[in-house]
Amino acid sequence: MEMKVIRTEKRLCTCCMEEHKVKTVLVQEHAIFKNTKVNYEASYLYCDVAEELYMDEAQMQENDIVMKDAYREKQRLLTSREISGIRAKYGISQSDLCVLLGWGKKTITRYESHHVQDKAHDTILKKIDQDPEWFIDFLKEARENLSSELYLKYFNIATGLYEKDQDVYLRKVIEAKYARFQENEMFHGNATLSLDKVVDMIRYFAASERITFLYKVKLMKLMWYSDALSYKKRGLAITGLVYQALPMGAVPIGHEVIIDLKDVPCEEVDMGETNAYHFSLKGISEYPSLNEADKEIMDIVIEKLGKMSKDEIVSFMHKEQAYAETAPRDIISFKYAESLQI
Repeated sequence: MEMKVIRTEKRLCTCCMEEHKVKTVLVQEHAIFKNTKVNYEASYLYCDVAEELYMDEAQMQENDIVMKDAYREKQRLLTSREISGIRAKYGISQSDLCVLLGWGKKTITRYESHHVQDKAHDTILKKIDQDPEWFIDFLKEARENLSSELYLKYFNIATGLYEKDQDVYLRKVIEAKYARFQENEMFHGNATLSLDKVVDMIRYFAASERITFLYKVKLMKLMWYSDALSYKKRGLAITGLVYQALPMGAVPIGHEVIIDLKDVPCEEVDMGETNAYHFSLKGISEYPSLNEADKEIMDIVIEKLGKMSKDEIVSFMHKEQAYAETAPRDIISFKYAESLQI
């Protein structure tokens, strides 16, 4: 029989009832559980004197979990460790998770030890693991059954996870939109798309006291001018964004998603018949993805255009060769950067 020794320690051997060095070993085992054959590594103690394997109570419990986890993996169910990992992710106790889901108060305890969950419960656990918004929905339903302190704790953790997951999703959406443009330098200004720089560029503009009335239309123009001026001066844009010629001027592909990225200081403002998007950032901020040369270029753009109204900057943009010679909704080539008005 093959054994893998994982530890040796001097102790009382309950096999021969003598004190000597006892090995803890792993042995490949086979079992039938719920009519399914499973293979797993079982933990044993080994007595060299009697040349026998034996288990203590803790190993019996551990081996039972390992065997059932092997079954779970074969059935594509969450393992006991994965279930406890979901709890750890939300910082929630076994009993409170049961309250949240409306299950018996010992259900999760059993699932993390000796009991294999059914597929219906497994599906729910997987869903809250993958979707923090689902967890938040369950949490709101169970609010009356939790203390205000615990409710707030779980809500804050889940909200943080939701925002993080949402940002990852949004970034993938934007990156997918840009995949088809990467072969043409004139589309992206010889720069690989950097959404970190996009976010920091928006934050830099939003924090500037030299920019008035920073709404979405004006912001988009400031971003295009910064990328175009950077390409003119350095041979590469700052962000790697690709811009279209829309009626109000240059607008980056995916603009409707970009403003929802995490840390973009965007506020939706009710304007009566429509909504507007205002950008403002107060206090001291950092822009780790931007270098000094990036900021110098953006400062030039701020100096030239920061005080313009929306109508003024749109009119100014319409006089650019880049806009005049690009068909509506077509991509604006960076080859026109040489003729910038600034």
